[in-house]
Amino acid sequence: MSGTDLKSPEQLSVNWHQRALDLRPDGRALIDGRRVDAVSGDTFACHSPVDGRLLTQVARGQAADIDAAVRSARAAFEDGRWSKQPPAARKRALQRFAGLILAAQEELALLETLDMGKPIQYSLAVDVPAAARCIAWYGEAIDKLYDEVAPTPATALALITREPMGVVGAIVPWNYPMIMAAWKLGPALAAGNSVVLKPSEKSPLTALRLAELALQAGIPEGVFNVVPGYGHEAGEALALHMDVDAIGFTGSTRVGRRMLGYAGESNLKRVFNELGGKSAFVVFDDHEDLDQAARAVAGAMFFNQGESCNAPSRLLVQDSIADAVIDAVVGQTPRYQPGDPLAPQTTMGALVDEGQLQTVLRYIEAGRSEGANCLIGGARAREASGGYYVEPTVFDGVRNDMTIAREEIFGPVLSVIRFKDEAEAIALANDSSYGLQASVWSSHIDRAHRVARALKAGTVHVNQYDEDDITVPFGGVKQSGNGRDKSLHAFDKYTELKTTWIRLSV
Repeated sequence: MSGTDLKSPEQLSVNWHQRALDLRPDGRALIDGRRVDAVSGDTFACHSPVDGRLLTQVARGQAADIDAAVRSARAAFEDGRWSKQPPAARKRALQRFAGLILAAQEELALLETLDMGKPIQYSLAVDVPAAARCIAWYGEAIDKLYDEVAPTPATALALITREPMGVVGAIVPWNYPMIMAAWKLGPALAAGNSVVLKPSEKSPLTALRLAELALQAGIPEGVFNVVPGYGHEAGEALALHMDVDAIGFTGSTRVGRRMLGYAGESNLKRVFNELGGKSAFVVFDDHEDLDQAARAVAGAMFFNQGESCNAPSRLLVQDSIADAVIDAVVGQTPRYQPGDPLAPQTTMGALVDEGQLQTVLRYIEAGRSEGANCLIGGARAREASGGYYVEPTVFDGVRNDMTIAREEIFGPVLSVIRFKDEAEAIALANDSSYGLQASVWSSHIDRAHRVARALKAGTVHVNQYDEDDITVPFGGVKQSGNGRDKSLHAFDKYTELKTTWIRLSV
C-alpha cells in the first residue's frame, strides 16, 4: 500500500478544511437496509485525530444490534434475494457499487482522513480507488469461476461445486478502513453470502457510507449490514453468534487469538485471521543502488504514519554498507515530517488517537532504555494542533531481542539491525513470531531467489517493497494469521466445497 501523489489539479485546489466544516456524518448503524440507532440508544463520540474535533456521535452497537443484523442477513440469504441471483446479476450490482464508490471519492476520502488521520492525498489517490477496484474485480470474477467434474469411473458422476457459506461476519481495523472492508466484502458478496460488517470504533464512518452506496447499487436490503461499536461488545457478539458461519478478521494477533477462542465457544465457525507483522527489509552489500533501497524502506515505513501491518519496521543491512544506508534513510525523513492531513501536500498525518500516540511513545522510550541509538525523531509533533502526531523515528544499534525489534509498534518507528553474512541475515529475518512480508535487496538473482525462498513470510518482495495488485494474495504465516485476502484465493474463505456423487446406469 505504498504512496502515490495526487494527479488532479481540481483536488489540489479544494478547500478541504471548509469541506470538513460542512460535513455531517451519520453515525447510525445500517441494518436491514435502514439507518437505525442502537437498540440501547447508546452512542459514543467519534473524534478526529487530525485536531481532536468531534465528528459525530456513533451508534454503540452491542449484542442486540448484532443479533438484529445477523437475523436480517440470514433472512436475506435464505430467501435467495442475493444468494440465488444469477452470477451475472450479482456482477452488475457489484460493478455499480464500485462505480458509486468512485463517484463519491471526495466525500469518502474526506471521511477517511478525518476519521483516522491519514493525508487527504492518499485517501483520494490510494484508499478510495483501491476499494473500488477490489469490488469491481470480484464482481468481474463471479462469472469466470467454474466448478469441477471429478475423474470418476463411467458408473458415476461426481460434481464438485462451490457454495456460499451463508452469513459472514467481517471485523476490520482502523488503519485502512475502506480497503480492508473491500477485501472482505468483494469475495464474500461475489460468492453470494450476506455480510455483517463491524468496523473499528476508531474509524466507522466510511463503512457506514459504503453500506448506503451498496443499497443504491441494487444490493438488496439485509445483504450488507454495518454495526459500529466496541470490539468487546459488538465484535465479541458477532464472533460468538451461533448463526454466523464465518469470521473474516483483520487486526492484532492478541485479538486474533480471541477470535479462534470464540469460534470454539460457539458453533466452530470458520475464522480467517489477517494479523500483525514485523517485516524484515534485508539489504545486501551487492545491491547496486543503495539510495533506491533507502527511499523504498523510508517510503513504506512512514506511509500511513507507520500504521500498516506490513510496514518494513526491521531494516536488516549488511555491515559493510550499513552506515551509508542509514545515512540515506535518515536523509529521507524530512520528506515525512507530520503535517496537516487536510493539506494536499502532506505526506504523513496523525496517529489514530491518543491511545495509539502513547503506545508509540512508550515503544520509543523502550528503545532508548534498552540501549538502541535514536538517530532522528522520537518525539511528539504538532501538539498545538490538538491532534496526535509523532516524528519519523530511526533507531540504530538495535538487537533482534529488543522490544522494538520484537513487537509490532504500529507507528513511524524504524529499527536498524546489522548483519555479517547471508546466513545471519536469514536467521535474523526469520527470528520473529510474525511472518507477513519481507524484502530482499540484491543485484544477484541467485542470492535474491535463494534468500526469498528461505524467508518465512506470506509475501517476499525483491528489489522493491509493497508493489501490489488485487490479483495476488495477501496474508501471512506464523502469528501473522491464516487464509488470504485478495486474488481468487479469497473465495476459499467464503465458500464451501460440496461433492455431489451421482450413480449412473451404463
